[in-house]
Amino acid sequence: MRRNLFKALCAFALLGAPAARAADAYVLKFATLAPAGSTWMKAFDAWGRELAARSQGRLTVKFYPGGISGDEPDMLKKIRFGQLQGAALSGHGIGEIFSPARILETPFLFRDHAEIDAVRARIQPAIDAGFRKNQYELVAWMEVGNIHFFSSRPLATLDELARRRIWQWQGDRFIGAFLNANGWSPVSLPITEVYTGLSTGLVDTVVSTPLASIALQWSGKTPYMSTQPMATGIGAVVVSSKFYAGLPADLQALLKSTGVPLSQKLIADTRRDDLKSLAVLTKSTQPMAGLQKIDLAEQTALSRKAVSMLEAQGYLSAELDRQVDAALAGHRSGKK
Repeated sequence: MRRNLFKALCAFALLGAPAARAADAYVLKFATLAPAGSTWMKAFDAWGRELAARSQGRLTVKFYPGGISGDEPDMLKKIRFGQLQGAALSGHGIGEIFSPARILETPFLFRDHAEIDAVRARIQPAIDAGFRKNQYELVAWMEVGNIHFFSSRPLATLDELARRRIWQWQGDRFIGAFLNANGWSPVSLPITEVYTGLSTGLVDTVVSTPLASIALQWSGKTPYMSTQPMATGIGAVVVSSKFYAGLPADLQALLKSTGVPLSQKLIADTRRDDLKSLAVLTKSTQPMAGLQKIDLAEQTALSRKAVSMLEAQGYLSAELDRQVDAALAGHRSGKK
């Protein structure tokens, strides 16, 4: 009887081992608008391979690139329902999680990337805490590039934008506030419908980065580009707090530790390739004569007006915005 019991226990253990190993494997279903082969997807693919290798296959990433999971609000909805566990988001998606972080996208606030890096480093703990409070773990910070105006027709002055059909990302209160502050009436569309909108004439002007404009194939529809960028688009790599909390401690540590070099790579690669894309577009597009030198004083004042309005609505945080102003002033004073 003892021998038979021993055999039965061994058989049970052998049968249970594969089930235990399967239960210890975690799949991160991850969505992004970045097309396959783009700068961002190359970095994400390498990150996924690193996670799989360093976890001995216990943590793998299944990517859904090119917007096949829908627009960013759709991705976040699927994360809430458990259909996805993570996503790479631009400013619009970030605004759905922790909108005060979008102060970093304020038009004409920063003069260069050094200022952006210095200020973001100062407020990063507040951003991390804001994401965590809203049920997301911020794995990596990223950028989408410098934002320009792209149009199907030339613009002599900014005033002409009042008569243009400017695309506004559907539901994006942040960019909507700045367009409204200028007296422009945008056309609201999901980002997945912009190419069709440009093709049909539903929209004739977009705000985008050179890298995104090429990756999303908008550049062929917008042969005119403003010379001066208005801001740098922000981005974030996030996973749901529920998924993160369900990981063993060692996989949590692995996920977070790989986020730092991923962030550094995403920012460096985006800045490099955005400049390359700008050089390509400069050869193939025509500059908007009237927008080569924007009235910075006027646009800064309008940006401040929009920020104040968004603070009053609770979309931006007056306290965090003061921290940004103080950090920026301190950085500039230190440079002098």
